[in-house]
Amino acid sequence: MKASTDKILKQFKALADPIKVRLVALCGVAECSVSELTTVTGQSQPRISQHLKQLCAADLLERFRDGHFVYYRVPTKGVDPLSRRRLLALLPADEPQFAKDTERLRTLRAQDDRVAQAHDDRLLHKALVELTVARPLGDLLDIGCGQGRLLKLLASRAHRVVGVDIDPDARRFARAEMLLAGLPNCTLRQGDMFSLPFADAEFDTIILDDVLASAGQPLKVLAEALRLLKSDGRILLLASVGDKSVAELHDNFTEWAVLTGMRLAKPRSIPEKRPEWLLAVAMSSGRASAAA
Repeated sequence: MKASTDKILKQFKALADPIKVRLVALCGVAECSVSELTTVTGQSQPRISQHLKQLCAADLLERFRDGHFVYYRVPTKGVDPLSRRRLLALLPADEPQFAKDTERLRTLRAQDDRVAQAHDDRLLHKALVELTVARPLGDLLDIGCGQGRLLKLLASRAHRVVGVDIDPDARRFARAEMLLAGLPNCTLRQGDMFSLPFADAEFDTIILDDVLASAGQPLKVLAEALRLLKSDGRILLLASVGDKSVAELHDNFTEWAVLTGMRLAKPRSIPEKRPEWLLAVAMSSGRASAAA
């Protein structure tokens, strides 16, 4: 009983500071880093770190690592989660300061996402240009185009660009992005990557944008891409490194290319991009030896 009482008193004491209350409220909304909490509250990093240490000691927050980053959140488990929930339920949900802090956090993350996306796009564009600089992209097909990221990066170097995705929301977003970017040579189409509505040998360049690993039948997808590829065309294979290592993805690329009668140029990784990506150019066996 005394231990339980001591813990409750420790938690009340930890919440006696208004900044600590704001920290708990924020970490109840989202998993937050020290940097985010410092920016949102306007407090110094050492002070926020000290507050977080005390809140973790009181079992009001927990600390965990995700890759290179450390985050804080309100625990869902622990020694006495019911008592914690009852205590935190006393915090007024309609407190204006909590709403302001949450909005600041959303704004901060939106800004960070835009900066990170722009940086990643530059890295990806540079790698793609270096892989394809030898000749024009010609008529380009992006299979699994999503919201049109690669279309925007490569459209200016292509004669005609077609993006295919099965998701109507993604196509609508991509179509709007193409309009805003002033890219009239781009078009979006619904399509199943196993059976696409295009003629044989219609495209000079085909991009398989992070679709093979999750396709279930990657060889069938590659066979369909080969059907659409001109005799001297190129297929660009892109894959994000998730559960597999770069070496495992490299082996997958090599195996798929061999089994479908293609030759694979040396894959290139982008370790600076998060998550890391692997890119490779595949060609028909006859074309690969000439292009090497």
